[in-house]
Amino acid sequence: MGLFDRISQVVRSNLNAAISSAEDPEKILEQTVIDMQEDLVQLRQAVAQAIASQKRLEQQYNQNQNQASEWERRARLALQKGEENLAREALNRKKSHADTANALKAQLDQSTAQVDNLRRQMTAMEGKLAEAKTKKDMLTARARAAKATEQINQTLGKVNTSSAGAAFERMEDKVLQMEARSQAIGELVGDDLENQFAQLEGGDVDDELLRLKAELAGGGVLPPASQGTAALPASQEPARQPVDPELERLRNEINRG
Repeated sequence: MGLFDRISQVVRSNLNAAISSAEDPEKILEQTVIDMQEDLVQLRQAVAQAIASQKRLEQQYNQNQNQASEWERRARLALQKGEENLAREALNRKKSHADTANALKAQLDQSTAQVDNLRRQMTAMEGKLAEAKTKKDMLTARARAAKATEQINQTLGKVNTSSAGAAFERMEDKVLQMEARSQAIGELVGDDLENQFAQLEGGDVDDELLRLKAELAGGGVLPPASQGTAALPASQEPARQPVDPELERLRNEINRG
């Protein structure tokens, strides 16, 4: 293979590849149907012209047939009147029209066959066109579905599922941290409230203790512990009371608690 043949082959292959990649099935099918419709229009025009030609031939044939019959009648009339020369001339005219009629008859038969053939072709093309339209609609629908599927697959291919999964895991950990921090703050606030209520409850105990002391002192109110009385001299200190077992047991339970 020569250099120019190889270059020509490369150019043709590249052109074919470019054309194949540029072909849109929907547009190609639509253009094919349009071309078939144009061909059908041309074929119908040809059939119409052939039928018109057939009609003209048929009229000419009938006219020459009628003329041949008329000149034969005139030839008979001339012979009846004894005009042999005139009868001979009438027969010559009859022969001319009869020959023309025979020639027209051959053309008419040929034209009739041509019209019949064109009509069959037109009917076949009409059927092919109807079939092509149906097939075009079907293939167009399939092509559109294929394009939609391809676009969906391309979109799905662009989605990085691994990175998306990692992002969800990170966000889940962050939400867990936020929940833990919120729970811890809630527990701290709860402990503070518990301490405040404990202080309030402690104050009630102190009040209750003062009340009991007052009752034990015979109704007199004892001074608060922070304001205690002045220390007495050793000679004036009250004598130590004997240990009360019940009181000692209560003190031990409180200390153990």
